[in-house]
Amino acid sequence: MSLFIGMMSGTSLDGVDGVLVDFWAGSARTMATHHLPYPPELLDELRALQAASDNELEREALAGNGIARVYAACAAALLEQSGMQAADVRAIGAHGQTIRHRPELGFTRQTINGALLAELTGIDAIVDFRSRDVAAGGQGAPLVPAAHHALFGAQGKTRVLANIGGIGNISVLQAGGHVIGFDTGPGNVLIDEWTRLHLGKPYDADGAWAASGQELPHLLAVLLSDPYFALAPPKSTGRDLFHLDWLRACLAGFSSAAPADVAATLTRLTAASLAQAIRAHAPETDALYVCGGGAFNGTLLRMLAEELGQRVNVETTAALGADPSHVEALCWAWLAWRFDDRKAGNLPSVTGARGERVLGALYPR
Repeated sequence: MSLFIGMMSGTSLDGVDGVLVDFWAGSARTMATHHLPYPPELLDELRALQAASDNELEREALAGNGIARVYAACAAALLEQSGMQAADVRAIGAHGQTIRHRPELGFTRQTINGALLAELTGIDAIVDFRSRDVAAGGQGAPLVPAAHHALFGAQGKTRVLANIGGIGNISVLQAGGHVIGFDTGPGNVLIDEWTRLHLGKPYDADGAWAASGQELPHLLAVLLSDPYFALAPPKSTGRDLFHLDWLRACLAGFSSAAPADVAATLTRLTAASLAQAIRAHAPETDALYVCGGGAFNGTLLRMLAEELGQRVNVETTAALGADPSHVEALCWAWLAWRFDDRKAGNLPSVTGARGERVLGALYPR
C-alpha cells in the first residue's frame, strides 16, 4: 500500500474534509473519509482574517494552530475508521485556510501550522502547495485540474469537472489529453453570505430559498458586468474580490429587491458564469460533473442544466465513483503523493506558471 491523507478547507469556511487514499499501481482507492466543522470561535476568527484588521500576525498564527488541531483530529478519525496507524501513512497533504490570494502581487496565503500538524499526528505534513506555482509566475490556482486529469480523464472524451465550493472552478479534460482550468467566479460564497445575513443559516439547503424567489435579470446583468468574468485564463479569484461589500455595491440600484429574489439571482450568477466559461473554452463538452458543496444544491444543478442546454449532461462526480464532498481532499492527497515522489503537481496550461514545479513544503514527522 501507498497511503496518503488529503485534507481541504475551502473558501466556504465550512470546516475540513479529509480522505485516506491508497495510491497503488496507478489507481487511487479511497479507504476512509471524514468531515469536521470548525469550532465556532475559530470560524469567527477566520472570517475576521479575510480582511485587513489589527494584530493580524499574532491572530493568524493562533488561527493556524487552531486549524492544525482540527486537521489532526480529522486525521485521527481517518485512521480509526480505516484501522490504520500513523506509521502506515506516507504523508498528509494539507491545504490550510486561504486568507489572502494575491498572485498579481506575488503571494498567496493558506494558514496552517504545518510543524504542529506533524507533531500532533506523527505523520509527515506537506503544506503551502500554492506558493511555488506563484513564485514561478503562476496563479497558484486552481491546482485540482492536474489531479482531475490523472484521476478522471478519459481517452477520446472531453469532460468538464466543476468544483463549486466558495469559488467555482472548472477543469476541462480535453479528448486529446490537453487540460485547461481556471476559477470561473463565485461558487457558493455570495449565496452563503446572503443566506447567513437574512436567514441566519450557514447555507441555502438544496437551494430551497433561491427556488422560492424570482430571478432579477437586470441585477444579474450588473453582477456579470464585473471585469473578472471577461478576463481570459489563466485566472483565479477568491474572497478578496467576491464578498458581501462587493454584492452590496452591485445592489445599490435594487434597494426594493426581496431577499429571496436576490438569492435566486445569486444562484443564477454561479450557474451562468460557469456555463459562460464552458461555452467559451470547452464548447465540445458533452458531460459536466459537479463536486463540492454546489453538488448538493438542486436549484443550482437545475440552473446549470438550463444554461448549458440538453446537449450537455449535468451530473455530480458520484457518476464517476467519487463522492462530491471529498473530491478536493482527494486531489490534495494526490498532490502529496506527487510531492513525495518529487514530481510536478501543477499544470502551466492552467496556472500560467513558467513550467512544471514540485509543489509544497515538508514538515517531517
